[in-house]
Amino acid sequence: MKNSLILLFTTFLLTLTACQSSTFDYNGATVIQNITTIDAVNGAHENRDVVFRDGKIIKVSESENLSGIENVEIIDGTGKFLIPGLWDAHVHFSYDEELTPAMFDLFLLYGITSVRDTGAEIGYVKEWKDRALSNPFEAPRVMIAGPLLDGMPNVYDGSSPGRPLLSEGFATVDEITEGIYRLDSLGVDLLKAYEMLTPEQFEEVTRLGRELGLKVTGHVPLSMDVISASNAGLNSMEHMRNLELSSASNADELLQERRQMLIDGKDDAGGELRSSIHSAQRERAIQNYDDQKNDEILAVLAQNETWQIPTLALNLGATELHYTEPEWVETFSYLPQSVEASWRESAEGRADSEISEFRIEQSEWLLNMAGKIHNAGVEIMAGTDTPIGLLTPGKSLHRELQLLVEAGLTPMEALKTATLNPVRYFGMEDELGSIEEGMWADLIMLNSNPLDNIQNTEEIHTVIKQGNVLDPDQLNQIKVRLMNQ
Repeated sequence: MKNSLILLFTTFLLTLTACQSSTFDYNGATVIQNITTIDAVNGAHENRDVVFRDGKIIKVSESENLSGIENVEIIDGTGKFLIPGLWDAHVHFSYDEELTPAMFDLFLLYGITSVRDTGAEIGYVKEWKDRALSNPFEAPRVMIAGPLLDGMPNVYDGSSPGRPLLSEGFATVDEITEGIYRLDSLGVDLLKAYEMLTPEQFEEVTRLGRELGLKVTGHVPLSMDVISASNAGLNSMEHMRNLELSSASNADELLQERRQMLIDGKDDAGGELRSSIHSAQRERAIQNYDDQKNDEILAVLAQNETWQIPTLALNLGATELHYTEPEWVETFSYLPQSVEASWRESAEGRADSEISEFRIEQSEWLLNMAGKIHNAGVEIMAGTDTPIGLLTPGKSLHRELQLLVEAGLTPMEALKTATLNPVRYFGMEDELGSIEEGMWADLIMLNSNPLDNIQNTEEIHTVIKQGNVLDPDQLNQIKVRLMNQ
């Protein structure tokens, strides 16, 4: 009798579940069934069904029995883990135009479904943004800043392969004003201020950013200190650039010295002038690092919500030597042949070069500083500066996450820097960044749990871009296409 009652009750539950499932319209939908979902908003949840149709998630629920449901595609997620699509918040499409045509495929191959381009000639990068918009199922989402807004002389002036034309140099505040209105009319998503701006020019950039509703990111100008730049309205800082100059006990002396060097070098090439200032001051600044002064700066950054994009994979590349690892070198085969040959040669040359004691000290300082920034409550976004520094597009973002964990973030906090935070930065929380109803279906299915080990973000099984499912066979086809280009 007891067994009969149990059987009857079980049958009742299965029937009830089937009835509940049948009331939902699954027609034409795709269901990832029985998967563990992980995102920075909702945490981790086992045994979930994630349903999407027409590019958007339409249901997230406890796993259900879908037997008998017709016209639905089911993906078995048993034993796998689902995270939102990743962002690389610092890329440059135009840094190497031979590589650019491969970047969309490279990003998707590694689960990067959105990127933020932080400096390029506007016509060039807008073309790639428009291509992404016209084919959102097979290209990452592209947000653009247009050219770096620099003073005179400007740094990335096209004078050499290492300094391609990524910037516009402006001699006056009025020129800055005109230039920003022009960029806004062309549809940029943010503005990027650069190192040779005067304080007056920089303040005009941030003023217009507020007026036009555009975030302002960039490098702290060499003519300013970090607190002044943050107070003026800088929304985010790239690379922690020039933070060490303001965190030194002799910061005021260094600032006055930089301003004089800018005056004396006004007729020099911008890239050379910037390099000479960095060479003259960086080592002295780190040797005179003042913890109390740095704490004061980080408190201001937190209060002003001046976010940070540490680009640790770039900053530590010269000492970490990622480009010597066999697994990394293998990614060079996905690059266009001419680029692959150049990168292999460059990697070999860099591997044989001597690493200075200061470079090691600087790398340790930068890694520790990323942890201090996080502990101070300053928000972080994950970005890499790819393809600079032999950082393979896509692959490099996973290294960035690993270094953020090494700096002290938990795996979930690291995931947040590449999923939720870029979305918050652009005010897109109702579209992306979490696994919830109404969000775009930009998703990555992983074979292993990234919360156990952040390296598991590289254990990619399937990438979904706006509902388009790239399963293992299709991801392999992308690899073949890249290797045959």
